[in-house]
Amino acid sequence: MNLADWIDRWAGFAPGKTAIHCEGRYLSYADMADRVARLAGILRHRLEVRRGDRVAVIGYNSADTLVLLFACARVGAVFLPLNWRLAAPEHEYIVNDCTPRALFAGPEFAPQVDASRGAIDVPHLVALDGDGPGDGPGGWLALDDLMAGAEPLTRGDGGPADAVLICYTSGTTGRPKGTLLDQNALTFTAVNGAHMHDLTSADLVMSTLPLFHVGGLNIQTLPALHAGATVDLHAKFDPADALAAIADHRPSLTVLVPAQLQAMMALPQWRTTDLTCLRVISTGSTLVPLSLIRAVHARGIPLIQVYGATETAPTAVYLRAEDAVRKEGSCGKAAVHCEMRLVDDDGRDVAPGAPGEVWIRGANVMTGYWNRPDDTAQVLTDGWFHTGDVGHLDDDGFLYIDDRKKDVIISGGENIYPAELENVLADCPAIREAAVVGRRDPRWGEVPVAVVVRTGDDTLDGAGVLGLFESRLARFKHPREVVFVDALPRNAMGKIQKHEISKLLETN
Repeated sequence: MNLADWIDRWAGFAPGKTAIHCEGRYLSYADMADRVARLAGILRHRLEVRRGDRVAVIGYNSADTLVLLFACARVGAVFLPLNWRLAAPEHEYIVNDCTPRALFAGPEFAPQVDASRGAIDVPHLVALDGDGPGDGPGGWLALDDLMAGAEPLTRGDGGPADAVLICYTSGTTGRPKGTLLDQNALTFTAVNGAHMHDLTSADLVMSTLPLFHVGGLNIQTLPALHAGATVDLHAKFDPADALAAIADHRPSLTVLVPAQLQAMMALPQWRTTDLTCLRVISTGSTLVPLSLIRAVHARGIPLIQVYGATETAPTAVYLRAEDAVRKEGSCGKAAVHCEMRLVDDDGRDVAPGAPGEVWIRGANVMTGYWNRPDDTAQVLTDGWFHTGDVGHLDDDGFLYIDDRKKDVIISGGENIYPAELENVLADCPAIREAAVVGRRDPRWGEVPVAVVVRTGDDTLDGAGVLGLFESRLARFKHPREVVFVDALPRNAMGKIQKHEISKLLETN
């Protein structure tokens, strides 16, 4: 079996049920199964895509993005969703790194692809909507035209052990790496996601995160299609549109990263929108402030965290709704099909309460980085993925993430975890967002620096920020400097890019 069989099976059970609703278009499970088969036929017969070949796509979220993933799974090809927020040179690097056989592009991005054609070598370019900007030999193919005469492929070569997804890491340090996940990983991630959310075919899942990220694709969207539920897919996230969709479509589940929640909470509609349809809101991707968790709980909706990485597909640890309040701030327990360890620098398990690096093992873990065996060997040991995150377990076995291991600031021989300082800053109403990074210091080696975005209250000065830490944290942990900026650099999933902040401090 391969992932495309999910859609075929549900087309047999509930052919008329809506699988995906996106931008006014409704695609039933029967229609989706037919479209997957036709697109798989196009990949095989028209584009000559073979088992193991890569197929790239760049575009806003759409039903056809998901159709293409399942078509790749049937053929045994590898689906490569490109981060549309990257610049052209970054796309060119990724395309040249993994050499896709075909590249599909939405109308907003086809001109950018066309402009890069001198820097990339892709045999086939396909316009998801329209004809694309190219013409003549080697020009663009139109998906609608291809679909009209396509011979359906109902059985293919893809199987559980075949690579099906390659996602490039966000590149917070150095060049991005292609994380390779097989079909088995996506299947077990779907099962883990269903358990996390008690997800069934009766659910309506609102998906607003970009599908080029494992979080947008795998936390709820693919689990919903595996369970025969309906996905309300948004082309892009807009806070007002998301609140309107909750009011109008009444989803039962959604994933919203902290940056999205904060954008929604800043709108007056947040206080008036009826959220009672939501059984739970899931969040993650970055450290989640307690103040944000409690603000959601104040609306009567459990906010639960999912923990993982691109390399774990990502659902590895999660909190369930029944534990949301009593375990505020926790990421939960290892997924039903995952193992978790917390280890010291020598790889020995640590006691509850003691900090340790989080290691994850399970069928959802990547097979490795694309063409980077040395990098793979550095993070995989006997199937255990070394996350680089530092956390601790409470007496009940619930995980709390303390910080990124690589973000630890070592000042005068003492370890300082930036997240501890950032939680203090998050409690200040005059601060919109903040990050703490290390700066080199001739005496202490490193010292913490607070980089702060004010809400608009210019009366908050550096002394006021430093005063927040009095009686809250040990003196050696206090920031030695405060830098005010207009905004913090973030990646597509809302994660603060600390390497960019460090570069900023170097120039100041």
